[in-house]
Amino acid sequence: MTAAAPRSCPVPASRRRRGRPTPRSAPGERGDPGGGAPEGAVPPPRRPRGRGGGRTPVPPLRRRFRRGNPGRRIKIAVLLMVVVLLIFAGRLVQIQGIQAADYASAASDLRLNTIDIPTTRGDITDVNGNPFAMSVAVRTVFVDPVDVRDDQRDEIVDELSERFDLDPDEVAAKVDAEPSRYQVIMRNVSPAEWRELDELGFQGVAAQTDYKRVYPEETGAANLIGFVGSDGHGLEGLESMLESTLAGEPGTQQVEVGAEGTQIPMATGLAQEPVPGRDVRLTLDQDVQWRAQQALAERVTDLDAEGGSVIVMRPTGEIVAMASYPTYDPNDIQDSTPEQRGNGAVAVAFEPGSTNKVITAAGALEEGLTTPETVYTVPYAIQRYDQTFRDSHFHETQRLTLNGIMAQSSNVGTIQVAEQLGADGLYTYLGKFGFGKPTGLDLPGENAGILTDPDDWWGTQLPSVSFGQGISVNAVQMASVYATIANDGVRVEPQVVAGTVDEGGEFTASPEPRQEQVVSADTAEELRLMLEAVTGEEGTAEQAQIPGYRVAGKTGTANRVNPETGRYAGGGYTSTFVGMAPADDPELIVQVVLHGPQRDYYGGEAAAPVFTDVMSFSLKTLQIPPTGTEPPNIRLEE
Repeated sequence: MTAAAPRSCPVPASRRRRGRPTPRSAPGERGDPGGGAPEGAVPPPRRPRGRGGGRTPVPPLRRRFRRGNPGRRIKIAVLLMVVVLLIFAGRLVQIQGIQAADYASAASDLRLNTIDIPTTRGDITDVNGNPFAMSVAVRTVFVDPVDVRDDQRDEIVDELSERFDLDPDEVAAKVDAEPSRYQVIMRNVSPAEWRELDELGFQGVAAQTDYKRVYPEETGAANLIGFVGSDGHGLEGLESMLESTLAGEPGTQQVEVGAEGTQIPMATGLAQEPVPGRDVRLTLDQDVQWRAQQALAERVTDLDAEGGSVIVMRPTGEIVAMASYPTYDPNDIQDSTPEQRGNGAVAVAFEPGSTNKVITAAGALEEGLTTPETVYTVPYAIQRYDQTFRDSHFHETQRLTLNGIMAQSSNVGTIQVAEQLGADGLYTYLGKFGFGKPTGLDLPGENAGILTDPDDWWGTQLPSVSFGQGISVNAVQMASVYATIANDGVRVEPQVVAGTVDEGGEFTASPEPRQEQVVSADTAEELRLMLEAVTGEEGTAEQAQIPGYRVAGKTGTANRVNPETGRYAGGGYTSTFVGMAPADDPELIVQVVLHGPQRDYYGGEAAAPVFTDVMSFSLKTLQIPPTGTEPPNIRLEE
């Protein structure tokens, strides 16, 4: 019996989707063009069966995008773009709205800078307003390379180089220095010369106002006044000492800074107006100062001296002239040396010599130890410890009054007076008269000199100090001693600054100087009569007489220490003369110092002629009349 063929059983669709794919054709059937696998061939591995009917599982999110609606993806992308745009919009609102001012200020700070605007430095004048130092307006000529026209370029280079004597190549480099907006061509150009240049109408050529310090020629006060540096600040002398008063306060201006850091000064306006400095009025008289400087320079040259100084002072301490030599031109600092620029009147200390004898006499008189008429036995020489002290000229033993000792400038007689006063007493009066301490002028470079304590004096120190050896002073200190005697024994601290003048012309006087009664008026009067005898026929300074005036004074000749050996031998001399007129009613004191004169080194011969010249000129210039009185007879010897 023949078996019936098996019935096909239909497979549900769901089963078909999940089941395995239809098996491949058997070997040799359709679908195997090769007619079957070669013998021994290994069939390819099957995929592992899984829940998906043998397919690799797809991640849910990926499957969602692959199968989902494309519009949904677009919405998500749009949402992200909106978020980003909102962030940018918020930042923009913050920058342009909420913090706009802050960001604008920061941006401005990046391109703007604040600079100082120079102000007018105060003038330095004499007591009558004549200038020793003043500021004048000048121009700083510059080019703006960006603004220079091409058709004027060559003409500008030629004009600037010829007018200011500059290298044409250097000028051309500045004219072509774009993108710079500011290239300086020449400083300190006079306003008149700038006007001539400006009238040529060159575009891109401009000028700024500046100030130049000028010192009138031949005032004779360079060593006192000093000078300013290239930045306009005082470097020496009164220019340095009075810097805070003279300088004023500079203004401020905002300038635009270019890409390369170049300042463009015309970019914006002033931020703060400059405040001019105050003028300084001195106690000096310019004419007297000039004459003192001329007379000193001539005498230093004649005697081939190293240098010197001249002080003209009133009894009340005001300095009318302060001259020093060597000197210099403050308008040409480059050709000067530090030695030439120093103010020798305060910076150079010297042994005063016989001009110091007046202090020895003053102390003894004030203490009641002697009188002008007291008689002393005065030999030519005396021995003290291991040293012999002599008078300047040989003489037989004399019987001299204190007046005579001063008139003839006897070292031996002065030693006897000093031994009455004692070391402590002499030291006390030296200090009262201003030795060993600053003058009070506060001038740069001042040397207060040397005055050692008497406990440190050795055996011969008292005799030496009594006639001006073994101590040192500056010229102002010595002049102040004689001003004290002229002022009835009242020492007034020296003064050179009378006061200041503001922009409106209002004068403010300097504070009153300190005063001290050093000796009584009677003692001062006795000393003046003694000093008047010095200029008489029997004194050491007859050359100091001035026709029509009574003159009192004192010569000084001191050995100088040789810096190589530390001894007096070979050191030369310091010659001095200091005096007052009219002697019975003093108005002026003149102190003359000459360092190292090679001829005529005695004070009466070397320094007294300068005193006569300067005192005569000063009395006439300041219109000080003679008193019309006659000097009394003064007994000099027994």
